[in-house]
Amino acid sequence: MMKNIIFRILTYCKPYQKYLILTILCTLVGVSLSLVVPVLIGTAVDDAIGAQNVNFMGLGRTTILLAVTILLSAVFQWLEALFINQLAFGTVKDLRSELTAKLEEMPISYIDGNPRGDLIARVIPDIEILSDGLLQGFAQLFTGIVTILGTLILMLTVNVKITVLVVIMTPLSLIVAGKIAKLSHSSFQRQSASRGEMGALTEEFVGNQKLVKAFAYEQRAEERFAVMNQELSDAGLKATFFASVSNPATRFVNNLIYAAVGTVGALGAVGAFPWIGVMSVGKLTSFLAFANQYTKPFNEISGVVAELQNAVSCAQRVFEILDADSEPDDSDHEILNSSACKGELEIKNIRFSYTPDKPLIQNFSMYAHAGQKIAIVGKTGCGKSTIINLLLRFYEIQDGEILLDHVSTKQYTRDSLRQQFGMVLQETWIFTGTVAENISYSKPDATREEIEQAAKAVHAHGFIKRLPDGYDTVISDNSGLSQGQKQLLCIARIMLRNPPMLILDEATSSIDLRTEHRIQRAFEKLMQGRTSFIIAHRLSTIRNADWILVMQDGNITEQGNHDMLIAQNGYYAELYQSQFAG
Repeated sequence: MMKNIIFRILTYCKPYQKYLILTILCTLVGVSLSLVVPVLIGTAVDDAIGAQNVNFMGLGRTTILLAVTILLSAVFQWLEALFINQLAFGTVKDLRSELTAKLEEMPISYIDGNPRGDLIARVIPDIEILSDGLLQGFAQLFTGIVTILGTLILMLTVNVKITVLVVIMTPLSLIVAGKIAKLSHSSFQRQSASRGEMGALTEEFVGNQKLVKAFAYEQRAEERFAVMNQELSDAGLKATFFASVSNPATRFVNNLIYAAVGTVGALGAVGAFPWIGVMSVGKLTSFLAFANQYTKPFNEISGVVAELQNAVSCAQRVFEILDADSEPDDSDHEILNSSACKGELEIKNIRFSYTPDKPLIQNFSMYAHAGQKIAIVGKTGCGKSTIINLLLRFYEIQDGEILLDHVSTKQYTRDSLRQQFGMVLQETWIFTGTVAENISYSKPDATREEIEQAAKAVHAHGFIKRLPDGYDTVISDNSGLSQGQKQLLCIARIMLRNPPMLILDEATSSIDLRTEHRIQRAFEKLMQGRTSFIIAHRLSTIRNADWILVMQDGNITEQGNHDMLIAQNGYYAELYQSQFAG
């Protein structure tokens, strides 16, 4: 699993392979120069083997050469870091872009079925951890491997027998690091999952802080957070413990190797072990430096393993989204033009449920003539808003069909189908930008005159002009606008777009009655000649609808115009009387 994820990450490096090649070249040159340093140090030692026996000329040349070598090695190590950063940041930039694009392609059911905070965590912090741990760790791993191979070759040229001793003892370090890595992997997975869960919980509490305070939920919120925080802390401590053990454990083994090499080499240098071979003091110094360079990468690699595992756990969460099923490609389907859309819509015997064990809409049928105003009323949870989700194909029906102008909506591309509807929801959405940009979200090429006309149509022009910079005032969802003012801007978007069909889902629920009457007149003008679907709890807003559907438990139980339904003296009449009695 870990190998597959690492190789998959490396495939994202392909557009930046020039930086990969440059990194490899700089690593090879930099490591080679660093390996020359022990040789020069050994030569310098041999040039000064006694107080009265110093080769000053040779020592001077060696010292100058040593300084130049160290300087060049540092330069190439800096270039290596520069190129690997170009590679890492470019790779994760593309990965983040692909992940964001993938989320745009995901069906609404996937977005609704996952905590928003967890999805955000996968796009931002998880990818940052992936960059720091995997790509940076990969560079350190490659440098370590090159260093190990290079020092091994040079040690063989100095003394084969002591080199064999070093190689024999090396697996001890690898075994220790491998055992610890297996123990820590599950802890890092749990840590990544807990981090995403905590992000989701935090987003939930912060985004609904007014509700939390209104219900005095602060203490319970803190208790829930404390439980999740403790889970993340436990997983993090466990993962950190194994990560912190890894480096000292391998360092201890490597120090044993260094001590063994120093002892055996020193005894060989004084002739105690003739079978080892006699070395000069300089060569022994070089060999000890090589042995230190040889074991040092094992220490560094063991430290990188923890970061790699954390990065792999985060990468796995990212790939879970990338591997999830997108909305089926429908680019080969028919494109529906707004000018050709008449708005005649028929729903025939559809069946739908969000989960198989909880049936919602069963055998639902309705017909809307072009230009009609269709109102949908009913208790909360009866399926009113679900009908809208199905019309826009946010969710796919399990059975039956929906026809637009006598053609199944599945034959059109989803984008072109959705462009036929203008939708105003009860929940407002304002992004950070100017007032004009917020209104023109539905029509980016709109002129300022068109934007102002749309605002005037919904009676938003007055409060906009009172803002500090008018239509150029930068606003956001938390900029101090009232809920009603934000709703007016959302309605202005639809006025500007002027689509063939309309969906109004409690569109005036956040607006005072006086403004609502004005907007209703604007809506009446907008809805002329357009098929409109109106979902409302306040029945005063739908009295003039051409046809009213009363839904209960996913089925139509009553239908007709207002007068017909009042005459039937059923649920609609009861609901109407409850709102206007007395």
